[in-house]
Amino acid sequence: MDYITEFIAMMVSASTPILLAALGEIYAERSGILNLGVEGMMAAGAAIAFYTTLFTRNIVIGLLSACIAGMLLSLIHGFISITIKSNQIVSGLALSMIGLGISSLIGRNLVGTPLRNSLGIVEIAILSDIPILGAFFRQNTLTYLSYILTAILWYILFKTKIGIAIRMVGDNPKSADSIGINVYAVRYGCTLIGGVLAGLAGAYLSVAYTPTWIEGMTAGQGWIALALTVFSAWNPFYALIGSYLFGGIRILQFRLQPLKLSPPLLSTLPYLFTIVALALLNIERIRRRIGAPQYLGKPYHREEAWM
Repeated sequence: MDYITEFIAMMVSASTPILLAALGEIYAERSGILNLGVEGMMAAGAAIAFYTTLFTRNIVIGLLSACIAGMLLSLIHGFISITIKSNQIVSGLALSMIGLGISSLIGRNLVGTPLRNSLGIVEIAILSDIPILGAFFRQNTLTYLSYILTAILWYILFKTKIGIAIRMVGDNPKSADSIGINVYAVRYGCTLIGGVLAGLAGAYLSVAYTPTWIEGMTAGQGWIALALTVFSAWNPFYALIGSYLFGGIRILQFRLQPLKLSPPLLSTLPYLFTIVALALLNIERIRRRIGAPQYLGKPYHREEAWM
């Protein structure tokens, strides 16, 4: 029983950054914007949050700085993809490299530096004492925030007029434009949400999950979040469940180390999942079946609405 509870607690903790990043990417993709820069935004967020928290000794400032960094990077992607209408895949990949470069630049002299005032575990009274399920209530505040965000973002997306507008922009921006929905504003807003949550996901890694700076801290988790976005059918609730699967796989990687499995082989898994997800998106029949936004990855030219 203790082993199961411990595994669940570790799984939930490991899944949090993947879930946060996936929630943001779900909103971006629901509006039609494909952002392959999630890994870079997470890396930049992790480095900036760690550096800011280390020198200000204020975790809140560190978290906010990571969110701002993610938002600014996503704004660049939004400008290139929405305003200039350039290739979203190329823009996202470039953004990923920029974010990883920022992370490397900031963290090169911080490797091995511990963070004294990191986010600790907060046990919720009574709930944390429930056998097995209590593991979900022995987490840090960002993990609890991910629970709340999942519920809120699901409700907004599927139960409100804002959600209808977002989904309509991703599926048929021409129709959305014709009834007065500002397609560009919706896409920018959702892209910024994706950036903020990706930055927060990176911050989680450096100030909560592993409060010691490690080079390559994100370790492909941004790519896993991209794959999870597709496998969850762009549904925040399914993303929550799927994140536990990926989180469990990450924990098993460490547990399977005594079996001497090839580390390079295990490290390729995030990229393999992403390749499979992108391949599925390129098959029209599968795109429809899994409910992919019909205008995902496609620029919108407003004059089309009046042709």
